[in-house]
Amino acid sequence: IPDILCNAGGVTTSYFEWVQDRQGYFWKESVVNEQLEHIMKTAFDDVACYAETHSVNNRIAAYMLAIDRVAYTIRQRGIYA
Repeated sequence: IPDILCNAGGVTTSYFEWVQDRQGYFWKESVVNEQLEHIMKTAFDDVACYAETHSVNNRIAAYMLAIDRVAYTIRQRGIYA
């Protein structure tokens, strides 16, 4: 599992904590775990598919996919650097 993907679990959980604080509504641990599992499984599947499609290892695929997603978002928002 690529390091960037492993770290994403902690970052995602921190995001969940931030959202709960902003809402003033706290989720059950089971809800947090279900959401985290769904997000991480989807992310892993996306990276594995990208790695296979582009014939690279999972670590390189994770970085390539991240860059592709950032570039796509920048193009969609009309921000040109």
